[in-house]
Amino acid sequence: MYKWIAISFLIFLAWSCNKPKQAVVSGSEIDKVVGQMTELMIHDVSNPPLAMRFYSYACVGAYAVYSSYDTKTPQILQKLTDFPSLPTLDFTDSDPALASIFTMMDISSRMQPSGGMMKAWKQKYVDSLKNAGFDEQIIKQSQAIASTVVPMIISYAKADRYNKISNFPRYTPKKVEGTWYPTPPGYFAAVEPYFSTIRPYLIVESALDSLEIQAPIAYSSAKNSPFRQAANDVYLAGKTEEEQKIAAFWDCNPFALSENGHLLIGVKKISPGAHWMGIAGIACAQKKLAFGPSLLVRTVLSLGLMDAFWICWREKYHSNRIRPETAVRKLIDPTWKPFLQTPPFPEYPSGHSTVSTTAATVLTKLIGDNIAYTDTVEMRYGIAARSFRSFHQAAEEASISRFYGGIHFKDGITAGQEQGKKLGKYLLNKFNL
Repeated sequence: MYKWIAISFLIFLAWSCNKPKQAVVSGSEIDKVVGQMTELMIHDVSNPPLAMRFYSYACVGAYAVYSSYDTKTPQILQKLTDFPSLPTLDFTDSDPALASIFTMMDISSRMQPSGGMMKAWKQKYVDSLKNAGFDEQIIKQSQAIASTVVPMIISYAKADRYNKISNFPRYTPKKVEGTWYPTPPGYFAAVEPYFSTIRPYLIVESALDSLEIQAPIAYSSAKNSPFRQAANDVYLAGKTEEEQKIAAFWDCNPFALSENGHLLIGVKKISPGAHWMGIAGIACAQKKLAFGPSLLVRTVLSLGLMDAFWICWREKYHSNRIRPETAVRKLIDPTWKPFLQTPPFPEYPSGHSTVSTTAATVLTKLIGDNIAYTDTVEMRYGIAARSFRSFHQAAEEASISRFYGGIHFKDGITAGQEQGKKLGKYLLNKFNL
């Protein structure tokens, strides 16, 4: 009897040693895909709202896969406007987390202009898994699951009407006193003037009144007017070294140009949404979140930021307010230049304030309050790291950075913060989180 037990144990041991490795996918793999998507966006000079559209659909696809496998995860996608019913997925001989990662990659390669770069990067990723000894059948089946889900998410994305924007007439500045007009050095055309015509994820028409913000200070050239004072405040701000460090850290302007003689050269910069997706990655890693909770954070954040751009851009092109650069030159000093280059769209409200406050509201709820962290997101682009006590402190700094940089009036910043707080709470309530 003991002889057969010994033989059985040896057989089991031999089988265990020869069994192919299972792919172990942590939340950090999400960061790798997000980072590669960011590289593509910088390469393509994707504007901030469009960049967030790419991130959000990639995360939605990944979450659709993983939440189908782990039904204990919050089933949030059914809350999205017009979200389709997904087929039952067979996870036999697959890794759900790996299938989610492949889904992100495939959506990126289908949606981003330079998607071919993502395809090449994915092949290297797959090769690295094989070289590490992971089971090829699991890799194959995980890719098959992604292939089932991706076309449905792409169809859902196409139905948001973004592809209809090109049918609108070219946006023409109104040339009315106090309204937005392109600024130097690039004098770029207005970015995404019709972005609010696409389908938001969670904002419904009946909720718009509750998400409204007050109107901006009315334009006036009178010396003692509130607007003239607001312009003068911007003119005097951003003079200290610390204020300029803060402004530069949160610049996040994909349209920035460097003047070299008669040449204007594009500078590598990420968008505000990309910055906050990176912050989420740092926080998830610091809290050692498992793949599922980590993916939930990125998905809710990306959906929130997408709707934040939607509602912010809606107001920007409604109020259509002049930028400080144009106003200060006209009313105070014709030679003045802001510390940061002015982005090519109307001023009110501050997009970074809306986006950052929405992000801080979401991350605080999902990860925790007073989470101290060091933001290293843009070190790869030559921006030194900064440390923060909480997400809300970071959002406050991101907001005021636009004032220090000379590209927003104070009321545009406070209005963006108000908008972000309202939207963040609205989204979390819709998701029951």
